[in-house]
This record gives sequence, structure tokens and C-alpha cells, in this order.
Amino acid sequence: MEKRDTYKYILKDGNKVMYVGITDDPQRRESEHKRDKDFQKMKVIGRAVTRESAEKWETERINQYRRNHNGQVPPLNKTQNGK
Repeated sequence: MEKRDTYKYILKDGNKVMYVGITDDPQRRESEHKRDKDFQKMKVIGRAVTRESAEKWETERINQYRRNHNGQVPPLNKTQNGK
């Protein structure tokens, strides 16, 4: 059975989604983001899941954001596919 060790999260500024990501260590990742990103809070979504499941969620969540924002990725996601 695959390990469920990957967390899904979003960075928010008020009600705005600024970044969509996945990590195996939310506290470390939040600290890393605070060095170079401007956001109010990090919200972990649900429980830890498999890496494969988290990557699928991340892609779907970014695609959903793009559909709702004229093809743009969340502001703090760097690349065009959002990862």
C-alpha cells in the first residue's frame, strides 16, 4: 500500500487563492514560502494522501482556478502549468 504522506494546501490572502501546492512537511513548506511569497495564511486541505493523489488534486485545482480566472494560474504559482 502506498504511503499517505503528502498534504494538499493553498496559500490565501483574504479570500483569494494565491498559490496551490503539495508537500510532505507543511510546517517546513510554510516557512519556505514566507521567505519569498506574500500571503496571509496557509490552509492544509484534508488529510495526508498518496503523492499520486495529491499531484492529481493539484493539477485539477490549478485547472479549476484557470477556468475561473481567464486562463491565469494562481498569482504565486510560477510556471504556466502552475507547478
